[in-house]
Amino acid sequence: MASMSKPPEKRLRLRRKEDTDKGIGKLNPSTMKYLQINEKFEVVVAGKKKLELRAFPLPDIPENEVWANAEEMRVQGLADNSIATIRKI
Repeated sequence: MASMSKPPEKRLRLRRKEDTDKGIGKLNPSTMKYLQINEKFEVVVAGKKKLELRAFPLPDIPENEVWANAEEMRVQGLADNSIATIRKI
């Protein structure tokens, strides 16, 4: 019996960005490809699911970062520069 392989996940640094719309997570396209993210992904901090974001590819973003709306992160109690596990939904 073949076991279902889990989608890849990666620990990335969360950055608060004022100019990013709510519900959007900006990622480097090669990071999206590695994580097999097409549309949506989840942000998990300390084992608790914090955010579901729509992926937006942007080559300017470092491969180890996710940029999200600053206000949305504040509401969820996510500090700038915190490390989170990112995986596709």
